[in-house]
Amino acid sequence: MQVLSSRVRFGIRGAPGSSRSGSASAGLSGARSSSSSSRSLVVRSSSSGSSSSPAPSTMVSSSAGSQTQSWIDSFNDSYLTKHKSFEDNFWATKMNLANNSSEALANTKNELDEFLNAPATLEEARALMADPATSDEQKKILKCVERTLMCYIIEDEGAMNIKKQITTLEASLAAARNVMKLGYTAADGTFTPGSSVVLRNLMRTSEEESVRKAAYEGLRSIGPFVLENGFLDIIKQRNALAKQLGFVDYYDMKVTQAEGFDKKTLFGMLEDLEKQTKPIALDARKRLANEKGESALEPWNMGYAMAGDLTKKQDEYFPFATAVKTWGQSFSRMGIRYEKSQMNLDLLDRDGKYSNGFCHWTVPAFTKGDGTWVPAVTNFTSLALPSQPGSGQTALATLMHEGGHAAHFANVNQGSPLFSQERAPTSVAYAETQSMTLDSLCDDAAWLARYAKNQSGERMPWSLVQEAIDQKRPYASFMVRAMLAVPFFEKALYELPEDQLTAEKVLELADEVENDIQGGLSARPLLSVPHILSDEASAYYHGYVLAEMAVHQNREYFMKKFPDQGIVDNPEVGPMLTKGYWNPGNAEMFLDLVERFTGEPLSCKAWVKELSTPIDEVIASEKKDYDAAVAAPERDDPVELNMQMRLVHGDETIADSNDGGFDAACEKFKSWVNAKYSSKM
Repeated sequence: MQVLSSRVRFGIRGAPGSSRSGSASAGLSGARSSSSSSRSLVVRSSSSGSSSSPAPSTMVSSSAGSQTQSWIDSFNDSYLTKHKSFEDNFWATKMNLANNSSEALANTKNELDEFLNAPATLEEARALMADPATSDEQKKILKCVERTLMCYIIEDEGAMNIKKQITTLEASLAAARNVMKLGYTAADGTFTPGSSVVLRNLMRTSEEESVRKAAYEGLRSIGPFVLENGFLDIIKQRNALAKQLGFVDYYDMKVTQAEGFDKKTLFGMLEDLEKQTKPIALDARKRLANEKGESALEPWNMGYAMAGDLTKKQDEYFPFATAVKTWGQSFSRMGIRYEKSQMNLDLLDRDGKYSNGFCHWTVPAFTKGDGTWVPAVTNFTSLALPSQPGSGQTALATLMHEGGHAAHFANVNQGSPLFSQERAPTSVAYAETQSMTLDSLCDDAAWLARYAKNQSGERMPWSLVQEAIDQKRPYASFMVRAMLAVPFFEKALYELPEDQLTAEKVLELADEVENDIQGGLSARPLLSVPHILSDEASAYYHGYVLAEMAVHQNREYFMKKFPDQGIVDNPEVGPMLTKGYWNPGNAEMFLDLVERFTGEPLSCKAWVKELSTPIDEVIASEKKDYDAAVAAPERDDPVELNMQMRLVHGDETIADSNDGGFDAACEKFKSWVNAKYSSKM
């Protein structure tokens, strides 16, 4: 899933998406339903477990559950082959590996879409569900097959052609964006190349306002670029597809597929949060202007005004070279296990690499019909720059976030990979709740006391923790508003009449939404948000907002259940999340899971309550947790995550935990980073 740096209570987090994936992915395009077709795309197994061409249906009435299971096994094998082929190409292109091909990516995506666009397969699944010999467990699997196919089936030939055009347009835009000349121009006219991560870091840390402004203007340049390179056509075609399939527009289609309710229902919830947090955010803007001057409200100055020197002061306590081990220790001590997964981590920024962190699965975890466990194979990436202040903080937050996604999907224990893949009908909010609940720990004084340590092993002093509270806590509402701006912009974008879809109008619309929702232009211009460009991540940012509601609700529940122990290093947390959230996968709906886990329906109540808590109460509570963490005995227990970790840099393998274990791999990585970047630090 795509990373979202979502929370700023007072700790280390940055702007939304500052370091995910998507990518999480929401659904690819599809129709609500259609079950009749003269052609059959029924799955048939081969010796390799895959089937790439349509075959005539030969299914007969089942007289025993074994025939149903045979059908399920065949479907699973074939789906897994298509899924893996697409994901391998996705990773190669996004990481800019040798011999990557945008054409191969588009082709394998089309093949996966066509495989799932199978009315005859849907008919067979429904027939098997109605068969008395089919067991309840098999019916659950078949129901997931039905839900998934319903997100993809396009019987209308014209709609299918639109879908293919969209895929081609998106691949072309992605290729152009990958080679975009991005950076900033200094006052003397000198151009310095830099990724969006570099530019955002400069706005937070550069002491020169002219540099911060130039970095902001560099980010602003992404909008005109994508609009000039096909994004307008993509918007038109996405809407054309959605309307052809009976939806109000593209946003309505995406939210219905991913969350199970329509756009109107979604924005009813979002508008409630927007209304309750608007006065808090407006007061925070006034406070910032009073404390730092009106210029602090300029988009290139806000991050620096709220953090600035603080980021540099905290930097030594988040050395990038030890970030992987810190993540492993934290998760291990919470009882989180990865059930024999293989994880490939590409953590450093470089030319041509996709400019957002994400976590995807080339192999989704599931249990075969014969009881064999198929562990997940996970790829995740971040964009660390060890030579820049704050890079270690960002990398660690990304590891906690993407590692949370990986833990979730590694533990989905159901009878098909469809339960543990990140696209529709997987709820974006469900997936993001897991990662964001875990990355929220990076803001806790208890976590900072135990894990924020410099190269000499000295912990971050309380004075720096309190300074972060004083500087950031009053402005936590800014993050809420930044998150809300994205779905409100995309909603407005897809509601624009087609004759108004011009570059000028879209740029104007983005500024209007930023001013309305955030009170001024955003430090991360809306059109620089990578989520809106690709099909998998577009029109799903609302999932982060719903997830953040659930994060606060989860945290409130844990703190009530464990008033003395809390969440950090609590070995009961991992097993509780595994059983309550992770094992079910797509077998249950997001809102039901939240209510069952916390005992209350999802709402923004806990989030608004935290935003409204007086700062002196926050300081007192966090000081108590910090002191308790300091008083706890030091631990040096080995990391146990039950997985294979490969640390890579593009085509280069840096370290593999199969060669000496997790700790040894971390030491190799540390040595590699120090050798490669020591002269630049």
